[in-house]
Amino acid sequence: MKMLLARKQEKGYSVALEDVAELPPGDVTVDIAYSSLNYKDALAVTAKGKIIRKFPMAIGIDLAGTVVESSTDEFKPGDRVIGLAQGLGETEWGGYAQRQRVLANALVPLPSTLSFEESMQIGTAGFTAMLCVMGLDAYGLVPGERELVVTGAAGGVGSIAVMLLAHRGYRVAASTGRPEHEPYLRDLGATSIIPRSELARKPSPLESERFAGGIDTVGGDTLATLFAQTAYEGAVACCGMAGGHELNTTVWPLILRNVALLGISSIHTSKAKRSEAWSRLANEVDRAKLGSICRTEPLSDIVALSEEVLAGKVRGRIVIDVNR
Repeated sequence: MKMLLARKQEKGYSVALEDVAELPPGDVTVDIAYSSLNYKDALAVTAKGKIIRKFPMAIGIDLAGTVVESSTDEFKPGDRVIGLAQGLGETEWGGYAQRQRVLANALVPLPSTLSFEESMQIGTAGFTAMLCVMGLDAYGLVPGERELVVTGAAGGVGSIAVMLLAHRGYRVAASTGRPEHEPYLRDLGATSIIPRSELARKPSPLESERFAGGIDTVGGDTLATLFAQTAYEGAVACCGMAGGHELNTTVWPLILRNVALLGISSIHTSKAKRSEAWSRLANEVDRAKLGSICRTEPLSDIVALSEEVLAGKVRGRIVIDVNR
């Protein structure tokens, strides 16, 4: 079976499509139909980030497919499953493979209304966007007159976040550094477009109340500015650091406006929460809009596609057909 393997070298590591005869230890063997290309995958494929923790490693943090063998009672042959994060592509062999053996904890049942391809159109990016929405819901945020801002709105997480928030009735301000994507973002439900430069700056400790909150995929000064502009009892769900990992801010929004900063991670989400998120995604994602923001590409093109992602040239989501 074909698999994209990273192998340790004297300096760094190499990545190549290989024919693999033996799978790693695990609980469940899955015939994979599709994976997806996330920013973290692109870093791993190009060796530009410290994503892979042991070698050799099959890259790919997402997978969707059919169980062919299982040593647990939780899954049986023929079950449709989805796996993402939980160490896949980092410490456990991942989804850029035609067949993979994984731990049962990495998998959840795929909702019956989603196809394999649709599930990977959502992938880790859409799953993370839903976790952000669930975090804002749990805090008690509800649609109102003020907009919620989504930063990095033309990316995978951002695009699906705009769609999900608009579906829930929020007025959504989409922040992007690519003004040519305004029609695309408005089609997803954005009510206004904010140039990246308005937020990507060093803010004052506390600025005028502008937003009810937001979903931030960028971090750095962008998150600090959004935090300083969030209105009383607002909340910001933070899930990315494409703009930097440092956060230079003050406690003022916390103690003077009761603003919440919610950390969101998809890496080790509990199985119950994963199942809830996928159930909601199956019900709340507009399939037509989802299809319009995605393209499906062959695994054989993964290196060039990864460079495209890292260069910021990708809009929306890329699904990977592991059998091409």
